[in-house]
Amino acid sequence: MINALLNLLFPPKCPFCARVLDRPGVCPVCEKELPWTAETETVRKGSGGLRCAAPLWYEELAREGVLRLKFRGAAAAAEPLGGLIARCAAEQFSGEFDVVTWVPVSKKRLRRRGYDQARLLAESACRVWQTRPVRLLSKLADNPAQSTLKEAAAQRANVLGVYAAMNGESIRGKRVLLVDDICTTGATLTECIRVLKDAGAADVVCAAVALTRPDAAGKSRGNVKE
Repeated sequence: MINALLNLLFPPKCPFCARVLDRPGVCPVCEKELPWTAETETVRKGSGGLRCAAPLWYEELAREGVLRLKFRGAAAAAEPLGGLIARCAAEQFSGEFDVVTWVPVSKKRLRRRGYDQARLLAESACRVWQTRPVRLLSKLADNPAQSTLKEAAAQRANVLGVYAAMNGESIRGKRVLLVDDICTTGATLTECIRVLKDAGAADVVCAAVALTRPDAAGKSRGNVKE
């Protein structure tokens, strides 16, 4: 009854085009037009043990959905987007993680935005699996947004020492699924992986809503981080 009342007062909308829906999810039109990653492209691998699965490329409708969640106050978009993450992570990393966590925003950005979008995504994905995420990382500084830095080396330097492990008993010996909104160069995720492994994590895999599509030079475009 509570859910029915909430849906009446605040009807669910497609996270990509904002069409009103009968139930949380993606509208049929966007379902067909979204830039889905192909099976061989779904997992991005990188240095530092990075493996990040994402169902979408960060472009067109997918980019619009992420921007609405991050910068336009569409916190409710995290529910269907987290559902996409849950489906993708289950397909790519089934049996490879014991605990779910997220890449946190800084306290300053949390106050300004009013919510942590990666945490909402992790909570939504965990509802699909009937569990809850555990906070394993804190952000120590409000560093410049990765989107302001164009060189990969500068992005890696920008996140060094920015994250710290917490709740150590929930990390040691565990296989962690780390959730974020998008994966661009992978610098932020790679640093978080390092921090978690230094704290005793047995392994870390990652999942996001979208990946930026690599260009011919091996760089990423469309970078928007926080």
